[in-house]
Amino acid sequence: QVQLVESGGGLVQVGESLTLSCVVSGNMDGLRGLGWSQQTPGRNRESVACVSSAGSINVKNSLKDRFSISREVAKHTVTLQMDNLKPEDAALYFCYALFLRRGPIYGRGAQVTVSA
Repeated sequence: QVQLVESGGGLVQVGESLTLSCVVSGNMDGLRGLGWSQQTPGRNRESVACVSSAGSINVKNSLKDRFSISREVAKHTVTLQMDNLKPEDAALYFCYALFLRRGPIYGRGAQVTVSA
């Protein structure tokens, strides 16, 4: 069983930075990639960044200048760096893992609040 545990959420001011980290554990056979998704009330969860097992990175176009993703393979962690945060970035952020033959698995989420 795979578990993902996020950390690093919190309250920041507009313009500040925040780093979210996710530690992945368990059976990772068939792992294709790790990523972060964002969910706000009334909206579907949406991926903001992901990194494949081969190291390919994809960041949502509208966030490329402020968000970046990285991973440490040996530590089974994936990190989302968010800079110059804006009020619209406030959301519940979920770490997720993609597998070859099973559906995505999500963590419990980390709340990010951005105060003007």
